[in-house]
Amino acid sequence: MAFNCIISVCFFLLFAALWIFQKLPRRKRAFASLPPGPKGLPFIGNVLDMPSEKEWQTFARWGDICSVTVLGQPLIILNSAKAVIDILEKKSAIYSDRPTLQMGGELVGWKNTLVLLQYGDRFRRYRRLFHKLIGSQAAMKAFLPIEELEARRFLRRVLMKPEDLAVHVRKTVGAVVLKISHGYDVKEHNDPFVELADRATEQFSIATAPGGFLVDLIPALRYIPMWFPGAGFRRKASVWAATLFEMVEQPHDFVKKQMAAGTATHSFSSALLEGQKLTADEEFDLKWSAASLYSGAADTTVSAIYSFFLALALYPAVAEKAQEEIDAVVGSDRLPTFADRENLPYVDALTKEVFRWNAVVPTAVPHRAMEDDIHDGFFIPKGSLIIPNIWKLTHDPRVYHNPMEFNPDRFMSTEGSPPETDPRNFSFGFGRRACPGYHLADASVYIACVTSLAVFNIAKAVEDGVVIEPLHENTSGTISHPKPFKCSITPRSEKAISLIQSEEPM
Repeated sequence: MAFNCIISVCFFLLFAALWIFQKLPRRKRAFASLPPGPKGLPFIGNVLDMPSEKEWQTFARWGDICSVTVLGQPLIILNSAKAVIDILEKKSAIYSDRPTLQMGGELVGWKNTLVLLQYGDRFRRYRRLFHKLIGSQAAMKAFLPIEELEARRFLRRVLMKPEDLAVHVRKTVGAVVLKISHGYDVKEHNDPFVELADRATEQFSIATAPGGFLVDLIPALRYIPMWFPGAGFRRKASVWAATLFEMVEQPHDFVKKQMAAGTATHSFSSALLEGQKLTADEEFDLKWSAASLYSGAADTTVSAIYSFFLALALYPAVAEKAQEEIDAVVGSDRLPTFADRENLPYVDALTKEVFRWNAVVPTAVPHRAMEDDIHDGFFIPKGSLIIPNIWKLTHDPRVYHNPMEFNPDRFMSTEGSPPETDPRNFSFGFGRRACPGYHLADASVYIACVTSLAVFNIAKAVEDGVVIEPLHENTSGTISHPKPFKCSITPRSEKAISLIQSEEPM
């Protein structure tokens, strides 16, 4: 038995070594080389240079366009808006593919969602479905009443238990997205679909983080048996795959049962199921595209809204200025709505600053070069992973003055000083892989911000007479969140409490 185990280990190591050898770049262009980057070591390349956390900060120090090679796999990192636009926007025809991620994509199964779907016919079908439902401001209008209703419910939850802010944010975002994607009304406590989405998206963030799992660098590892030493990642992937399967199937089954009973409400899923007999492929596309909507917004929007409360606790003057604008335009007799947005330029600028200050997906999801390319004299081989460093783009001092400061005024036009670049140009991806849920995310963040500002004072927490400085740090992973922090959330007045508790429409 021991001898057989030794033979298995030796065979596996030999197989892995042969695979790596084959991947090592042997073709060189006499007239072009890879973009500059840290000098790697023979055979392993830049494995030792890859950061284990907050990779966006390390990448930002390597230049506007740089590269590393990890076990033969070239990674091209883009740290400037010009490089991103020139490559991912202007050359989107050859940079719109996704890499094959062994852990998150193949083993767990996220390859079937829009975010990791390979570029091709199925990708285009998903995009068409999204565009029809939420791909424009006009299309989103049908769902704005849902956003406003859930915003009111959010205010009530925060009023009752402000210390559970993070829980309330997750519930509210989940309620909006599930209503739009599947026509589902979340339960007030311990909703199974919201909990499923939370678990699945957290697992996605870990499973797809750059360098998180060796199997992404050595795909042959995916074939080792579960019992093999070091195969813990395979057992983990099996558990995560089961979570993802439930997240996709259970809401879809809910819609079908509701439609059979004649009680289904209008949603992404019901609109495409109604009066149609779908083929197996069409139903597959429907349930996975609905799950893409559901999972894609469930965690990213949570991060943005949570960061809004952190920003306001750290920058009270911003909250005061926004509240002055709301009071002057909306008054104190009702809550703000989407109809007020065009008359609230500072709050609109504040929403933009939330997206800039907190890069929700700091290193994006990598693109993949579909053919060899020469860019600015640098060789980008076919199969290279292209990583746009969104955090650097939104914190570049060449684009944003004093970028670490939360300052909505940067987006306000003043005499002789044009507004700075809208960060939403960067925050939602690039080219043909830009997020189709842009309008949904923007609406969700705006309504959470404006209604919260209208009725709450947000400040630093005070315990035993001591001011608690909120922690401003972010988690690592594909989707980054502000780490838990304490803040004080109190109603602005008795009138504000009445507005929160009122049953009248907004």
